[in-house]
Amino acid sequence: MNNHSLTLPPLSADLLLSDFDYELPEDLIAQSPAEQRNKSRLLRIDAQGHCHDHQFTELIDFLNPNDLLVFNNTKVIKARLFGQKCTGGRIEVLIERLPDDNRALAHIKASKSPKLNSLLYFADERFSAEVVGREDALYELVFSEPLLPLLDQFGETPLPPYISHTPDAEDDERYQTVYAKTPGAVAAPTAGLHFDEALLEQLRQKGINTAFVTLHVGAGTFQPVRTKEIKDHIMHAEWYEVGPEVVQAIKSARTVGGRVIAVGTTSVRALESAAQFGGTIEGLRCPIAHQGDTRLFITPGYQFKVIDALITNFHLPQSTLLMLVSALMGLDAMKKAYEHAIQQRYRFFSYGDSMFIDI
Repeated sequence: MNNHSLTLPPLSADLLLSDFDYELPEDLIAQSPAEQRNKSRLLRIDAQGHCHDHQFTELIDFLNPNDLLVFNNTKVIKARLFGQKCTGGRIEVLIERLPDDNRALAHIKASKSPKLNSLLYFADERFSAEVVGREDALYELVFSEPLLPLLDQFGETPLPPYISHTPDAEDDERYQTVYAKTPGAVAAPTAGLHFDEALLEQLRQKGINTAFVTLHVGAGTFQPVRTKEIKDHIMHAEWYEVGPEVVQAIKSARTVGGRVIAVGTTSVRALESAAQFGGTIEGLRCPIAHQGDTRLFITPGYQFKVIDALITNFHLPQSTLLMLVSALMGLDAMKKAYEHAIQQRYRFFSYGDSMFIDI
């Protein structure tokens, strides 16, 4: 079932953007991944809000048999293209969404905005795209041939704006989870970057189960909130799917007393969106299978319908992701945890260290 007319829960009326600000030394922004995926650090926050310093490999010690880890299996596409307008001006295109094989919604950087019905050329005119419309900040483009193979060949991995180097072969591999399956994201679900095949196998051997949702992370995840009061912010839309096999895995975990632990804020948004817009199975805190676009904006005061705990990276100041984390652990506890992480020199953002909010 698709649901595009979403009724969103009310937001906390009294929260300001400044409530989610913090000062971060620039040298704590990770510019490259850890030498090995699971060699990052892990800050565990317990139910009392206390901070505990660990290595990510110790995560398994805090998980119980019958717990369910829910991952986002979206695959990052090489969404950045460089080309020129028909007038010769240079352009940079960042694909945001792929409604179908040849069509895309994209951000375009250019000295002057391209005109409607004009052509854009890429890879020495190997292929082109026509500008056929505009939706707010996004241009609607129709490409001369199916886009995904072109992006694989000519595109560039879209690293976040706070990573300063040009993407290379290491980024092509490491800015992607080992279980990535469904192409469509333009930003990685970064909490999952810490998991390698060996750790996933250790989880299986301990009786910890896994399930996979899909949420195609958009570039909007890096867009700053520009409203003073967060209730005035309009959340960007992202496509998600929570399939019947995920529902069954959650039902099974609930039946035997296991927890539902989201790996990443995008997994949270997929699960909570399915529950919010598709409904829940009464008495089980389990969503009904659902897919569609979501603009679910989770802020302090939100009542979580599905998840019990969260594995996540450290997020940008004043970001919607930081607001989601604050909704789960509490605003004061979030501030204390981030102060601790800065004092202990954890590495921040996409290639950085991780948190386990073990509530």
